[in-house]
Amino acid sequence: MKIIRRIGAIGKNKPVGPDRVSGEILKLGGEAMIPYHARLLDITMNNGTLPGDWKTGTVIPIHKGGDRSLVTNYRPVSLTSVVCKQMEHIVASYLRQVWDKNDWLYEGQRGFRPGYSCESQVITVCQDIAYSLDNGDRIDTIIVDFLKAFI
Repeated sequence: MKIIRRIGAIGKNKPVGPDRVSGEILKLGGEAMIPYHARLLDITMNNGTLPGDWKTGTVIPIHKGGDRSLVTNYRPVSLTSVVCKQMEHIVASYLRQVWDKNDWLYEGQRGFRPGYSCESQVITVCQDIAYSLDNGDRIDTIIVDFLKAFI
């Protein structure tokens, strides 16, 4: 069952988010937590809304190295609801199953798919461009700088 696997995957020292529900409590509850997770998922899906604490996060700066007085040597980490993260994984897993079963995704779709990466997307685009240039085809491009997304 997906929910019990997600509960089992919760890190032992996972910090609590704004809802103050610790991963340790969820993990200790084990299978007894499944009906509560299922009910919570059912309520949020049927109402089309999320609890307020699931929409917020506590941002903490983590030192990457170097001079501690420079802001650029820190990266932000957002502590969000452990329960919400578990629900996100369950819903995403279900959607992937439906998409794979029905073959709804274009084979070139890389985002949010296991076994695919940004690097494989870049390689594919470069190969497509090289192929088009070799064939003398016209190429229209839009260049987007994603540097800030990965810093």
